[in-house]
Amino acid sequence: MAAYGRPSLRDLFDEAPTPHIAHPPRTHHRDFYLATDGSFRDSGGGLGALIETRDGERVARLSVENDSPDNNTAEYRALHFGLDVLANRSPPGARVGVLVDHDDLAANVNASVLAAREGRFDAHHRVSVPRTTTLHWRGIVTRLRDFGEARAARIPSDRNPAHPLANTPDEYAHVNTEPDRCLLPEAPAEERVPPPSRADRRASD
Repeated sequence: MAAYGRPSLRDLFDEAPTPHIAHPPRTHHRDFYLATDGSFRDSGGGLGALIETRDGERVARLSVENDSPDNNTAEYRALHFGLDVLANRSPPGARVGVLVDHDDLAANVNASVLAAREGRFDAHHRVSVPRTTTLHWRGIVTRLRDFGEARAARIPSDRNPAHPLANTPDEYAHVNTEPDRCLLPEAPAEERVPPPSRADRRASD
């Protein structure tokens, strides 16, 4: 269970699987967390994005209408949109945790990150991108290179805080008028092991 009082996006990221990449405890030391979602409807869908620092401070919350031709395109378009916003509001080298509720998208992001880290043009894990998302995928890969480190976690749709932003953009249009914020997370406290107390030592030590 999530620890009481911890930021919601950080909680979700720490508890969610990260396809293709091991999830050691230190992964909660991201600087920023980005949750995105895209919705598709014949009458028009939407894109939702929520960005927080690791301290839980909100950097951005956006909900825009979108006319993607299918659900896959909406999901990729939403991540591209969210990464664009984050790249413009974070310092170079920021460490980012991405949260999406699309299995293949999370897997493709991590496979691409691993390939870039190893200096390979081809990933060990297969990247399969729907044809309608090719341009957005290129934008996603380009944006991922802007960050010092990135990793994607897959969360259930009903736990994705960007889900309502994407599904009812008409109801959340007001969030787009929130002032722009460029917040830097607080530096994490150093973990130090205290030296053994002299009171615990024997006289002969």
